[in-house]
Amino acid sequence: MNSQDYIKREDKYGAHNYHPLSVVLERGEGPFVWDVEGNKYYDFLSAYSAINQGHCHPEIIKALTNQAKTLTLTSRAFYNSVLGEYEEYITRYFGYDKLLPMNTGAEADETALKLCRKWAYQKKGIEENKAKIIVCENNFHGRTITIVSMSTDPEARKDYGPYTPGFIIIPYNDLDALEKELQDPNVAGFLVEPIQGEAGVYVPDEGYIRKAYELCKEKNVLFIADEVQTGIARTGKLLACDHEGVRPDILILGKALSGGVYPVSAVLADDDIMLVIKPGEHGSTFGGNPIAGKVAIAALEVVKNEKLAENAEYLGKIFRDEFRSIESDMIELVRGKGLLNAVVIRPKGAKTAWDVCVAMKDNGVIAKPTHGHIIRFAPPLVITEDQLREAMNIIKD
Repeated sequence: MNSQDYIKREDKYGAHNYHPLSVVLERGEGPFVWDVEGNKYYDFLSAYSAINQGHCHPEIIKALTNQAKTLTLTSRAFYNSVLGEYEEYITRYFGYDKLLPMNTGAEADETALKLCRKWAYQKKGIEENKAKIIVCENNFHGRTITIVSMSTDPEARKDYGPYTPGFIIIPYNDLDALEKELQDPNVAGFLVEPIQGEAGVYVPDEGYIRKAYELCKEKNVLFIADEVQTGIARTGKLLACDHEGVRPDILILGKALSGGVYPVSAVLADDDIMLVIKPGEHGSTFGGNPIAGKVAIAALEVVKNEKLAENAEYLGKIFRDEFRSIESDMIELVRGKGLLNAVVIRPKGAKTAWDVCVAMKDNGVIAKPTHGHIIRFAPPLVITEDQLREAMNIIKD
């Protein structure tokens, strides 16, 4: 079979809920992937920052295969010998009292919303069913009904109503709007991405996250950070919130928590928040399974041992400096933090961001537009400076 055969088969038997670039990948290693014809590419999407540790990192694969041969799943009806080890490791790694393990980023976001509402009724004293959570325009927190209820993206939201109530939507990077809505005594939490990834790597003003956190503290409102895409070293720090010294009340992690090897997500909080959920009130059959625990520990070890945050910080500056120096009518703006970057494309003639991505693919670099005119560039954090410069030359050409 060739690439077109694979594409036609997906088109025939699969739901049409994605529009992929026309490349059929078969193998990956480090920052590289190969298609079914054997062509080699730099991966500059990293599965939306899930593969920070590189494709098929040997230490993570070793942890996966060793545990898969021993015990895969018990459900939470019983204890297993790995979960406590994972919980101790990750809570110490990020500095929280408790972990609630889930599988996908959307599940972790849903967990954080439920946790915030429980806390609102049991600890803050908000009247039942009156709690509100503030979110931002152009957010992306997942695809569930509740999450699309707080989305402003018509593609994500349209025709999925009726929508879940209880959300206040304000502009991103607007402290005045946040301060105004925080006057409402029924506000329980503020859910925010430290950098809006799906919106096109929208980096807020310096100090925004810190000031937003302080405003929440003044009103006894939980500051909830969705670091599913920005966390685990992607932006040049372990967490994007670390750039401003903010410790979220509730921290949401996913994607690179497993290095892209297995669905693993996590919600972290201290006892006074986490323990409002009692046995039977929330859970997941696969959440906290032994494979997930071992994979996540290995993935976080790789981040620490290989200094991936430091590599992202160093190489990200090179990327932005290089692309800001390119003289091209098609480059409108370059922005980002660490190795989470975006180039805003100004269409030229009939050529758009999609055409740029197709041309890059034809020359050995794969990435994908978001919102039509923005190309997100997020290579695995294991990429070397020489490899980055080679890929940048292809993109520049």
